[in-house]
Amino acid sequence: MKPIPIRYVRDLPAAQRFYEALGLGLDFAGRPSRAGRTRWVELTGPSGAVLALHTADDPDAAELGSAKGPGSEQPAALPQGEPPVELAFEAVEPLEDVVERLRVAGYEPATAIVDESFGRSFRARDPEGLELQINEHDRALHG
Repeated sequence: MKPIPIRYVRDLPAAQRFYEALGLGLDFAGRPSRAGRTRWVELTGPSGAVLALHTADDPDAAELGSAKGPGSEQPAALPQGEPPVELAFEAVEPLEDVVERLRVAGYEPATAIVDESFGRSFRARDPEGLELQINEHDRALHG
């Protein structure tokens, strides 16, 4: 497993420029939404460490005229209860194998395996209740 911290941000392009100025480089970006905005990028540092940036709000809603649209004076708020950072892991094996190993160890996944725009994922909770996202990336899906 490769851990991938996910940083939820209100302004993805600004956050991306900041982390690139720190020395991280763009590895890949998710496909743009209907509004033409990317909601997910992964940046990689010289050590190989990865930081994922994900928009905290829905850019399509902004495009449809919500108060947090382009030109808004206030940055969009994080969704209620949404942590600003999430821990995710990128599996290097089929998700079914990871789910089976968790079950054998006595841990039931929190969700089923679901299709995502980047591949597939499921969620599990650690013994202290932190919800983790386990991803299986299909690199052909990224723009």
